[in-house]
Amino acid sequence: MPGKLTCGFLLILILVGCSHPATEKKLTIATLKGPSSMGMIRLVDSLRNESSPSVQVLILNEPMQVRKMMIEGTADFAILPSTLAAVMYNKGLDYRLLAIPVWGSLYLAGTDTTVTGFSDLKGKRIFLMARGMTPDVLFRHLLLKNGIDPDKDINLDYSFPTHIDLANAVKAGQAALAVISEPQLSLAMKLNPEVKRIFSLHEEWTRFEGIPIAETAFMAGNSVIRNNRAVVEQLLKSYDLSNRWVVQHPDSAADLIVRYQILPETESALLAIPQINFKFVRADTIRKQVSDYFKVFFELNPDIVGGRIPDENFYYR
Repeated sequence: MPGKLTCGFLLILILVGCSHPATEKKLTIATLKGPSSMGMIRLVDSLRNESSPSVQVLILNEPMQVRKMMIEGTADFAILPSTLAAVMYNKGLDYRLLAIPVWGSLYLAGTDTTVTGFSDLKGKRIFLMARGMTPDVLFRHLLLKNGIDPDKDINLDYSFPTHIDLANAVKAGQAALAVISEPQLSLAMKLNPEVKRIFSLHEEWTRFEGIPIAETAFMAGNSVIRNNRAVVEQLLKSYDLSNRWVVQHPDSAADLIVRYQILPETESALLAIPQINFKFVRADTIRKQVSDYFKVFFELNPDIVGGRIPDENFYYR
């Protein structure tokens, strides 16, 4: 199986590299340092090793950087949180959802050993990043589902504005309890052995909602879909193969993750890979699941998905 996967992957990348003349504009994928780039790391490496690839990958630190490229029209493909993808679509940006490659990477973690579940959280201070963004709204929803009023029974603290800032605070012992994403959590656990993974928000969400967290969106500009549909299809296959390769070959994947500076060392990458729900699923096969996911957020705060649930034209097919 590993040999077949690798050969198939390389064949697809050869097709992508030769799909249109070198004189044409190189297509750009804007992705994020974290689960998104980890899952596509085999694709990233193969494209970087092509002599004249027609597709390049830019690995960015924050979703707002991807958003900026989408607004400017400099990202032909974009990978970002699915709720933000819905906002961009509802604002009129001409992008379509190709696939969901990541299905949950958020955890409650920290050094407070008295907490084992939601029932232990009353009266505690929990650190989150970005009030009103997906992790915050999702966690507040789960608190309510567990009978905890997020405005009265618990102290939610937004002192650390980005996921990097929050991860550094957890590592330094400045945040005893925090909602933190992988792979930053595994890095914090590696650097500070007192930091523990307490529970998965993905598992809690699935238990209450009966649907998984459609966390990450792989988007394409409509002009790319119209003019380069063969490349879109080839990239869908390549990204899918890369995602599966990472899960099947974590040691090799960890080496690439360090090489491309997504994480500083391989042990954290090896810890993180099994804790990220990598599963590449084309959007046209899961429209109802994604729509139901958006519906939960819409009912909590319509603004988090751009004021309405994306219509059928949101989905590539």
